Amino acid sequence: MLILGLLLIGGGGVLIAAAVLTAELTDTGKLELLGTEVGALTLFLLGVGSGIAVLWGLSITKFGAKRQLAQRRENNKLTELSAKLDRAEAERRRDLDDEDKDHPHL
Repeated sequence: MLILGLLLIGGGGVLIAAAVLTAELTDTGKLELLGTEVGALTLFLLGVGSGIAVLWGLSITKFGAKRQLAQRRENNKLTELSAKLDRAEAERRRDLDDEDKDHPHL
């Protein structure tokens, strides 16, 4: 999710930068973007699409980062609980071994 969000942000940013840096009017009064003639409506729709891609990318990135953080916290908690369980199990075994030494069987 995080990577998809970053790709959308990057793609939208590149398209916006290309529009700002390469858009120019030709001698005939047409608009040229990246060497291709485009109409005003097409340029507007490209801008809207770029803006939507950037905003969508930001929201996906935020969601992905929150999800990764929650998973990392859960893994840390599980690791901690597993270590506690291992310590308790070792202590229980030690107690049983001590008890067997105190009361040897025939």
